[in-house]
Amino acid sequence: MKKDIHPKFFPKAETTCACGAKYNIGSTKEVINVEICAVCHPFYTGNDKVLDTAGRVEKFKARKEAGSKKKAK
Repeated sequence: MKKDIHPKFFPKAETTCACGAKYNIGSTKEVINVEICAVCHPFYTGNDKVLDTAGRVEKFKARKEAGSKKKAK
């Protein structure tokens, strides 16, 4: 195997999010800047928004409800 071909590994690289959260992770870069993390991501915070421009969610719920009433008869 060739020697000295692998990049230097930083076991405590500092990752900084745009929201201000900081993490220490292992990486080949010493400083990492990210735009989104688990602290500010809508999936993890519960602030996700459903974009419904054509009433698709309501249509789906109505079809689902009609289908469940049909099966109940």
